[in-house]
Amino acid sequence: MKFTKEDIITALSSVYDPEIPVNILDLGLIYDIEIKDKVKIKMTFTSPTCPMMEELLEMVKYAVESVAGVGNSLIELVWDPAWSISRMSEQARLELDLTEHGW
Repeated sequence: MKFTKEDIITALSSVYDPEIPVNILDLGLIYDIEIKDKVKIKMTFTSPTCPMMEELLEMVKYAVESVAGVGNSLIELVWDPAWSISRMSEQARLELDLTEHGW
């Protein structure tokens, strides 16, 4: 393997939710990154009824597989634990005006 977890994180940070101008890492949508015989990503969405779910899953898969040496990846959608604003980075909360006083 010629890639690192940091390479995967960098690739994932380039994926933005089409409806929110924040990357999926800062939104707190990525729950786990596992690298074994393939890269496995556990992720969630802010809502099970997200209209962009399929598109965003494809964007994540493409970003991960664009890292040299990755090959195939597995993107697992999970709902437990449920996503909440507390999973967002401080930077994302600031960008979306969701600081302590804004939410």
